[in-house]
Amino acid sequence: MSRLADPWVLAALGPIWLLWALAWWLLPAWSRRRGRTPALRYSALGRLAAAASSSAGPRIRRAVKALRLVAVALLIVAMARPQVGRRLTQVSSQAVDIVLALDASGTMAALDLDAERPLGERRNRLEVAADVVARFVEARPEDQIGLVVFGEEAFTLCPLTLDHEIVRTFLERVEIGMAGDATAVGSALGVAAKRLRDSPARSKVVVLLTDGRSNAGVLSPRKAAEVASALGIKIYAVGVGSRGLAPMVNREGRVVEVEVDIDEESLREVADLTGGLFFRAEDTAGLEEVYRRIDELEKTEVTSTSIMEYEDLYPRLLTPALLLLLLEGALVATRYRRLPA
Repeated sequence: MSRLADPWVLAALGPIWLLWALAWWLLPAWSRRRGRTPALRYSALGRLAAAASSSAGPRIRRAVKALRLVAVALLIVAMARPQVGRRLTQVSSQAVDIVLALDASGTMAALDLDAERPLGERRNRLEVAADVVARFVEARPEDQIGLVVFGEEAFTLCPLTLDHEIVRTFLERVEIGMAGDATAVGSALGVAAKRLRDSPARSKVVVLLTDGRSNAGVLSPRKAAEVASALGIKIYAVGVGSRGLAPMVNREGRVVEVEVDIDEESLREVADLTGGLFFRAEDTAGLEEVYRRIDELEKTEVTSTSIMEYEDLYPRLLTPALLLLLLEGALVATRYRRLPA
């Protein structure tokens, strides 16, 4: 993008230069029409006439005078300060810090989320959840994300980080029973809240995924939610699992039916206390929809400011203008000097 920093200079001096150029162009013709021809006293007219008929001097002298016109035009444009600019965009974001609390208790081995597949090809709840959560992480590149795994105990598997590749790597390493077979929802929320306590982020969120009810740990889900609320942390609670009975492969390798026992009332209370929401997902598509909705609810605000950076071009005009003036002055003072009448 280009512009003139002082366009008034061009508006003020441009018309004057145009009048000067017009006079330079028309004055010789006007003089000829009035019968005024320049005269010079010379002792040998014959030799002078022969030289004049064969010389291009008058035309060259006129071209030399035109150098001054061009030089002054360049100076006027330089005084108007032509500039060329480029747009610079500064991007800033108000990110969301998110801790994913993932249930890895024994009941996450149930095979009810891939009900449309043959039983031998189904993934367990943890495998489905890890896959959906990994895609949720990938969709939020501006946010710091951490991972808490819980069962009978709760611990941080990955602290808050912008390195989402390592978050996905840890998700792949989560195994059923690695934190015990019971379900300590309160402990999971407590650990997650501790991770977010000192976060300066505009929005702090815990996304809790579980398939049961809290039956372990010393911290109740309600108490943990009250602590989270005091810290400005919002909880989205996700209950995952079908209704009724769900197939599961036991330790002996046999498929058994287990009852789905999600404490919806407690999870809804936890979410409500912190200004969050409770979701229920009964299959893979439902779980994907839940995380899509959470992604929309917790949008990271990215703002951009555009500024223009300009570079002055007048030095590029001054140099040729001065050179033309010097050349014109030198020629007029030497070879094309005008003799007095």
